[in-house]
Amino acid sequence: MQLVFVAFALLSAGWPSRAQEPAPAPATDKPATPETPAQIELLETKVRFDSNGDSRKEVHARVRINSELGVRQFSRLTFDFNRSYEQVEIPLVHITHKSGGSADILPSAITDQPNSAVTDAPAYQDVRVKSVRILGLEPGDILEYRVITNTSHYPLAPDFWLYHSFDRTGVVSRESFELDLPSSRAVQVRTAPASPQPTIEKSGEGDAARAAYSWKWTPEKEETRSKESTTATEPDVVLTTFSTWQQLADRLKMLLEPFGDPPKDVSAKAGEILRGITRPDDRITAIYTFVSQKIRTVDLPVGSTGYRIRDVSEILSSGYGTPEDKHALFAALGNAFFGPARAGLVSSSAPDLSQWAPRPDGFDHLLTLTGYPSTNFWLDLNLEVAPPRMIPSQLWKKRALVVGPAVSSLWREVDESLPFAALQTVRINATLAPDGTLNAKVKYSMRGDNELLLRVAFHQSPRDKWKDVAQLLALSDGFRGKVISASASDPYATKQPFTVEYEITQPKFVDWSNKPVRIPPFLPLLGIPDLPGPSETGGAASPIELGTPLEVDTRSTLRLPAGTSVEVPTGTVVDRDYATFASRYNTQAGVITATRHLNFLHRQVPADRTRDYAAFLHAVQTDQAQRFTLSRSDTTTTPQQPAPKTKPATGGLLP
Repeated sequence: MQLVFVAFALLSAGWPSRAQEPAPAPATDKPATPETPAQIELLETKVRFDSNGDSRKEVHARVRINSELGVRQFSRLTFDFNRSYEQVEIPLVHITHKSGGSADILPSAITDQPNSAVTDAPAYQDVRVKSVRILGLEPGDILEYRVITNTSHYPLAPDFWLYHSFDRTGVVSRESFELDLPSSRAVQVRTAPASPQPTIEKSGEGDAARAAYSWKWTPEKEETRSKESTTATEPDVVLTTFSTWQQLADRLKMLLEPFGDPPKDVSAKAGEILRGITRPDDRITAIYTFVSQKIRTVDLPVGSTGYRIRDVSEILSSGYGTPEDKHALFAALGNAFFGPARAGLVSSSAPDLSQWAPRPDGFDHLLTLTGYPSTNFWLDLNLEVAPPRMIPSQLWKKRALVVGPAVSSLWREVDESLPFAALQTVRINATLAPDGTLNAKVKYSMRGDNELLLRVAFHQSPRDKWKDVAQLLALSDGFRGKVISASASDPYATKQPFTVEYEITQPKFVDWSNKPVRIPPFLPLLGIPDLPGPSETGGAASPIELGTPLEVDTRSTLRLPAGTSVEVPTGTVVDRDYATFASRYNTQAGVITATRHLNFLHRQVPADRTRDYAAFLHAVQTDQAQRFTLSRSDTTTTPQQPAPKTKPATGGLLP
């Protein structure tokens, strides 16, 4: 069974945080294509660093608006920053109209407001968004803007870092990137082999000596780049003053780990939480549950506050915190009871960051590694509804940079495991009305990765939107009807499986005038991995990934109108050492019963057993394509609604 989650990609002209580069912009020497809503004809970025870590960054962009969609995309420019160490200036926003004439955007159109994530978190009001509302844009206009960001007294200063990637989507026509660096600092500057190489100019002497790097990028000149080279692991340009990952970890430790004995109020809260609990594992679970569920997560990207943590007493009393703050509070509450907690910085998308130049901007998630070696495991304090020791699957097998006291291994892999066996059950009780309308009650019970996805989805949605979440769940499982009611168990009740129930109806599920009427078993579609495609490199075949061992048990009953006869398909049984599948279909007293049971026993199928797995996959897919055949002796076709003759009804499931 598969869950479908849809992400909407929005083009942003915003200014990124210190750890990011701005979205690239399209160019003037090449006509914009009609398919591009807005073409950034020129994008110029200039960055200067001083030896004390202060910096000045200037971005100049010229954008041709090609369509109404482009107008909407650039109707507002947004720039994220932290005012405790950054200042953002927007000295130029100019429109040249296609019809003639031009206009400058007035300062009154510029607003400076807290990031929406910190609206109810006064402690983080320094995390802000400066935005410019641009009125009067039309297709054919040219928008030009300049943004300057000055950074001083950054928490990790005097060290500094930066990365930049050139646009390869065709949105940017011409791009330049310049760095001005102090020669007195030891700075690693890396350019990916397949990227344009810089020109370097040196000036000054002694402490005033500097080095200027300049890159030029024009996409049409890079058409000879190989497909492999365009997927480089690191960005095109990387610079950092950190010589080793150990040096970075030591600096982050000074910011992320609370030092000294915890304040009296924090110690008192720990004693209250752990009263009567003696086993270390149970103590960890109790502290985890409190911090995870009672301290609201402020959803800011890792590093948005410069890796600074608030006073743990303030975190406790306020009832909210960033991922960094929640880790610090967990450590302050529990270190005296079950060993030191350590932060694990990890990337959900990048491969092995340990092979990259050491810098903190590649991480997007903070986990907690806790306990003495005998009780050493990962925790995610930030999802609020994750069962203890349950980590999102996109982080499994990623290498995390471990920061904290007494770290014996700087990099540690996130375990690919669950704290309990993964199980999904679905029970469906459906009725088919004489007019062909289907009504069904569906109940899911889940343990495992999909459980976490659903807990988070329902937790983050208001109750009056739960029906919409259930509708997405129904669609992902192949049910085409309309959800008319939905409920779920308490997302915070993590000791028990998560359950979702909804009622769904579908008029004209069948049209009795069609002869014959064929419907699929009213069961969710089972998700089973496809066969891997051929290796692009021509190397050895890879194992087939089945994922975490998972048992899926589905069962449905469908009550038919009186006078309906049924032809039942044959069930299927396929038994392998890596997975088993069994289905059964029968009918009795006007009720259809269908069951399917799929059990993934291993994580992988060896590459040399691909043909065997192909047979297994074919058997499951063939079974899911089977249909019940229905007929009714009392059904007639009315003259007003002649029966279609070209296509039999297929029921409410995707074929």
